[in-house]
Amino acid sequence: METTDNRLLLEKCGGKHRVRISVDRGGTFTDCVGVFPVEPTAKDPSGERVVVVKLLSEDPTHYSDAPREGIRRILEIATGRPHPRDALLATDNIESIRMGTTVATNALLERKGEPCALVVTLGFRDLLKIGNQARPKIFDLSISKPDVLYQHVVQIDERVTLVGYAMDPRPAAQDQSNETNVVVGKSGEHVRILKTPEWATVRKQLQQVFDTGIRSVAVCLMHAYTFTDHEEEIGRIASEIGFTHVTLSSQLSPRIKIVPRAHSATADAYLTPGIRRYVDGFASGFDAGFGDIRIDFMQSDGGLAPVEHFSGLRAILSGPAAGVVGYAVTSYSESQKTNLVGFDMGGTSTDVSRFGGEFEHVFETTTAGVTIQAPQLDINTVAAGGGSRLFFRNGLMMVGPESAGAFPGPACYRNGGPLCITDANLLLGRLRVEHFPHIFGPSEDQPLDVNATRALFEQLVADINAEMRARHTAESAYQNKSVEEIALGFLQVANETMCRPIRTLTEARGHNVQNHSLACFGGAGGQHACAVAANLGIRRVFVHRLASVLSAYGLGLSEVVHEEQSPAAAIWSNEAQQPLLARLEELSRAGSGKLISQGFLDSQIRVQRFLNMRYDGTDTSIMVPEAITGDYQLRFESMHQREFGFVLRNRRIIVDDLRARATGTLSKVKAGQVYDELESMQRRELCEPSTHPAFVDTVSVYFQGGYRQTAVLKLGLLNPGDVVCGPAIVLDCNSTVLVEPNWRATVTSTQLVLDSTPATTRDVSTHRISTEIDPIHLSVLANRFMSIAEQMGRTLEKTSVSTNIKERLDFSCALFDQHGNLVANAPHIPVHLGSMSHAVKFQLERFNENLQEGDVVLVNHPQAGGTHLPDITIISPVFHDSRIIFFVASRGHHADIGGISPGSMPPNSRELFQEGASSMGMKIVDRGEFQEEAVRHMLLEEPAQYPECSGTRNYRDVLSDLKAQIAANHRGIALLSQLCVEYGLEVVQEYMAHIQHTAEAAVRLLLKETRVKHPSGQLSGHDFMDDGSKISLHVDIGEDGSALFDFTGTSPEIYGNTNAPPSVTHTIENGGVRYEGWGYYETIAGGHGAGRDWQKGQDGVHTNMTNTKITDPEILERRYPVILHRFMLREGSGGTGMHPGGNGCIRDIEFLEAMNVSLLTERRVFQPPGLDGGGNGACGLNLWERHFEHKNKQVLNLGGKNSVFVQPGDHIVIMTPGGGGYGRPV
Repeated sequence: METTDNRLLLEKCGGKHRVRISVDRGGTFTDCVGVFPVEPTAKDPSGERVVVVKLLSEDPTHYSDAPREGIRRILEIATGRPHPRDALLATDNIESIRMGTTVATNALLERKGEPCALVVTLGFRDLLKIGNQARPKIFDLSISKPDVLYQHVVQIDERVTLVGYAMDPRPAAQDQSNETNVVVGKSGEHVRILKTPEWATVRKQLQQVFDTGIRSVAVCLMHAYTFTDHEEEIGRIASEIGFTHVTLSSQLSPRIKIVPRAHSATADAYLTPGIRRYVDGFASGFDAGFGDIRIDFMQSDGGLAPVEHFSGLRAILSGPAAGVVGYAVTSYSESQKTNLVGFDMGGTSTDVSRFGGEFEHVFETTTAGVTIQAPQLDINTVAAGGGSRLFFRNGLMMVGPESAGAFPGPACYRNGGPLCITDANLLLGRLRVEHFPHIFGPSEDQPLDVNATRALFEQLVADINAEMRARHTAESAYQNKSVEEIALGFLQVANETMCRPIRTLTEARGHNVQNHSLACFGGAGGQHACAVAANLGIRRVFVHRLASVLSAYGLGLSEVVHEEQSPAAAIWSNEAQQPLLARLEELSRAGSGKLISQGFLDSQIRVQRFLNMRYDGTDTSIMVPEAITGDYQLRFESMHQREFGFVLRNRRIIVDDLRARATGTLSKVKAGQVYDELESMQRRELCEPSTHPAFVDTVSVYFQGGYRQTAVLKLGLLNPGDVVCGPAIVLDCNSTVLVEPNWRATVTSTQLVLDSTPATTRDVSTHRISTEIDPIHLSVLANRFMSIAEQMGRTLEKTSVSTNIKERLDFSCALFDQHGNLVANAPHIPVHLGSMSHAVKFQLERFNENLQEGDVVLVNHPQAGGTHLPDITIISPVFHDSRIIFFVASRGHHADIGGISPGSMPPNSRELFQEGASSMGMKIVDRGEFQEEAVRHMLLEEPAQYPECSGTRNYRDVLSDLKAQIAANHRGIALLSQLCVEYGLEVVQEYMAHIQHTAEAAVRLLLKETRVKHPSGQLSGHDFMDDGSKISLHVDIGEDGSALFDFTGTSPEIYGNTNAPPSVTHTIENGGVRYEGWGYYETIAGGHGAGRDWQKGQDGVHTNMTNTKITDPEILERRYPVILHRFMLREGSGGTGMHPGGNGCIRDIEFLEAMNVSLLTERRVFQPPGLDGGGNGACGLNLWERHFEHKNKQVLNLGGKNSVFVQPGDHIVIMTPGGGGYGRPV
């Protein structure tokens, strides 16, 4: 007779450290999984038992620490003996503890970390406040950026720079390595020491910070990734003074780019002390501390680290990373090689990831406004979870990004909360009240409140129906929607929202999403898995039996990881290979040695070697793993082809970093065993579910088309081989899995495997809907149109080669209807998006009937809808039955298209030809044939015909970027064509029109609201350009929401280059440096003006028409012969007021070689005005500091627009204007 005792085998194992525990501490719940030996049985011969404990992360009335409480409960289950809460936990039965925690994440999100100071090179005190100077949401008037993490900044009077520069057009730079102040850095680059700190002064500065009570400090100096001496000495002094935590950026993240490295160092100093305190407090609850217990923490890269090596910086994605490991090990098979998409849907957000046999890492990410430079699993988060709120705004149904949180939570939680995704699932019967924990209400013993949910839905549906009827002239044109139809519509919008990042991880990176399976986990994922998979064309979904606690379970399957990294700046060549590979071997030995010191055997250690490689002249690097053949170049080219769609055969390859990842394996789990089980099992279809022991009930659930009778079954009572046909609901203790119609769920020993029937997924057209406007389809298709524009942008970013487009993201993509009217655009560059429709319409009229399938048009002329000439627009018509049905277009800023000066943006141009090549419209592709001769003539020969002008100085890159724009358009055409297959051409065209009408209605509503505030409907204003030209605007708003914009009184067109074509109304802050053979330009941020509805203007940020990134200071100095001495905020430049204006910036550049510098700026004469009594912002100022022999210096004001030839040692100092204030100062 089999034993029924499934407790720990006390006689054999008691007191011998045999219980393995994994804990995932989340923001709301803490999940604990315990594994321990039991007596084997015929039904379960494994000899192990897995127990799950789920509890609230915060419950101070019952316990002080959730992970420790979960461990206590597991020990009670395992031993059958009480473990009192008020006593220290006995550790004699614990073998190991593995933890994932959100302690660091929450501290970062809530800004509740350790007070710390940032030590930085003089002139860069505001480096992290400015960041890359881009604003997060380009259309928000109220610009907000997260606060920095540090409380104090210490500027160290020290400076080093690199010898030589990457863009030097000469065959070889002069060797200056024999100079006494030049040393070789760790990357192999030569470093010139310009200023060594006065160490006594440094000690005094740090002592002053210490005396304020701060005990944690981050140090990040210019070029410390390669020259570490100054940082190391500062670290030594800080430790001597008594700082308890010192983070050196050169040790934490030895990679070029000071902005993310400084962010990372500051984050580590901000988070790690709190992590240490938490670990110490956690350990204090055990009778022997951690003693003989092995305790490891999950890092963001998917590897475990011993508790003594765990840092806050590497803990930010701790929980989600463990979930990726969980589904990768349990659902991927090396033999099957079916790629996986991870779908982790929780209460406030959804994490998506991809696994194709190797963990995919990224090395620079932004979390809570902090750019982290550290290896992290590539996990994309979208603000759509069970608690995401439901809205009807401007005629569209929207989900999130706002969340109801844990409190008040969704409306059904009995706390007066708003409608959320959870409410929609409840209303439709997909969540069952009778099977959901009764933990709500004042006494925490009541069920979900479906009546509260229905009442709010009925009100929302009434509002939606009323607004939709008002948009139609005839009552019959719109059929009122039921509560169920609207609730299902919100779920469809949510599903489409969650599909967008999945497409980013797959299709946008060269992977076919339909060749993946979906691995679903998280508390809410099972309710949406079938629908999300169907949207993507995915036919199989894996739902692990422990899906609701898969992150905790994944901890038990994870490997211990130690990484070693070293910077490099080497050109890949036959001569360079051996030294680089020798350095890699050194890193590998160091990594293995660290694991051996932790008790791992050689047989348990595996080392992966990587080179971080990129093409010369680009910033986009690829972390290339060692190939079986050892040929890194071939592997790099293969990865580049797949990711970006091209290789550059005649371009040098640069190695930026060397990396060795050593992993120690303790887990004995066989990966992907579910596939073996599926192949060998005997399946039994549950034709009559009501006769099965797992059957619970039959209920009504709403699906597309109406209510369906749906069986409810308990997963724990289903046996391997059982097949459940949809519709069905499968219940687990902590989650609900919805098996939709036309899906089948096969039960295995570890998973629920859902397979679709052929008619379910989107390779068959299933969306035949009416062309009449419907709020649900309108919202879903609006998301699809936006997704297409975003994917066009990603294609352009990937396939381009220039810094302007690939790194600074100075491009835009959009969709247009058959008449050239804008339908959807990605959130790119505002000045592009507002003017591209003019260009499309111009070409439609220009070519008339002469556009044919396969044609692509190039245009950049201002009179043809262009902006300035470097912005080249590529337009592709989309045909069906020989007629144009849509247009797609992309516009990119090209670095040089000829003219009188490199960069094609001369400040002193008077005629258009002086700015380079121009075209009113030409076929760059004619019926599928690329017209390179015509392009060459336009870019090289035509501009050179004019006096003092030349053709493009970088034909190769311009040509490559034009082809990238064509590729982006081609991607848009393919996705639009796919959409037409799904919905039908007529429906897609009509819904484009519906979206345009909806947008028009939203604008009219805004104008009506403005008229209410200004009953006369008359608004007037004027301003001046620096040359005295006046801009006047009078707006007359009608009662119907129409508006007339009258520019009467504006000055005539000037003989210069600041005239705006009809599609453009703003100017930008622009500066550039030029040298024969290369060119560089940048847009520099200024102060953002304050307004009535936000507290203050933002400092150092792009406003209005542009939103491009600025080059990192270290990259700037590596590429060009310059030294950036200052990049900081211009204190006091913002206007005073009740809400003060934002401060501008100061950018001080020294030139090391003679070259031409051009400035194209505004607000150097007329101040940015304040509003309603607020003070004006300060004017900008451009200075040329000319340095002569004997240290003589001359300072010249360059005005707003100028071009000068600087000499070595000269400085250009650009002070950008501040923003105006709002309201009289209080």
